[in-house]
Amino acid sequence: MQENIQQIAEENILRQITQKPVTHHQVTPDIMLLEFPFVNVFIAGEPNNNGEWVLVGAGMAHTGQDIINAAEKRFGIGTSPKAIILTHGHFDHVGAILELINQWNVPIYTHQLELPYLTGMMDYPPADPTVNDGLIAKISPTFTNKGINLGSRVQPLPPDGSVPGMPGFRWIHTPGHSPGHVALFREKDRVLIAGDAITTLKQDSAQSVLSREKEINGPPAYFTIDWQDAENSVKALRDLKPRIVISSHGLPMQGPEAAKQLEHLADNFAQQTVPKHKRYIH
Repeated sequence: MQENIQQIAEENILRQITQKPVTHHQVTPDIMLLEFPFVNVFIAGEPNNNGEWVLVGAGMAHTGQDIINAAEKRFGIGTSPKAIILTHGHFDHVGAILELINQWNVPIYTHQLELPYLTGMMDYPPADPTVNDGLIAKISPTFTNKGINLGSRVQPLPPDGSVPGMPGFRWIHTPGHSPGHVALFREKDRVLIAGDAITTLKQDSAQSVLSREKEINGPPAYFTIDWQDAENSVKALRDLKPRIVISSHGLPMQGPEAAKQLEHLADNFAQQTVPKHKRYIH
């Protein structure tokens, strides 16, 4: 009886999450966050900048038209980005990419180490549901770990650290969640687009995903494959002293509280974030 009640409650939470409509958040004058139920996508570029903009992330499957509609509302009918930047290639970051590049003839950039997963050569390790007893972790084996083949459309980010179409930003290798995960950082206003290297909610918890309560945490545990690298990446991002933290999971955080929480996460990563039971260490 108790198990049936819990199952009904969990199904109700998942239904509420998946039925949430896309929401637009203006984070800075040039960065708009598109908040989907499970992941965020970012449009980088101001409408008065000759219509030049970049898409960061490609969201879940079946969100392509929402992304296109948001871009056209911001930049005009028929607009297309200068490039698509992928922090990494997990399913919730490339779900709509085939739909998008069917409409937009634009290059895709990611870290060299992500290319095998985006050119059909490798699959990611499967999700690890043993990391905790949260609902999202529990259902994570249903999330696909399959790579996709983008062929010659995807290419490595420039070795000089620049980000195509995003002047002022540089990419930073932040492995752990995936081998070639990157974050994007702009020095002048200390804006950090962290991808999944850090999150601003407890992504493993369905209640947290639903409530969107702001709280800086480590990467989604069920897909993180190297916890030592993940800790080093968090410390590298802490050392940047970002003023605004924008994650692919959760709403943006800024100011002293964000800095305090990021510092605490970096100092207590093993105790706060690394699962006691886990399939992947390296």
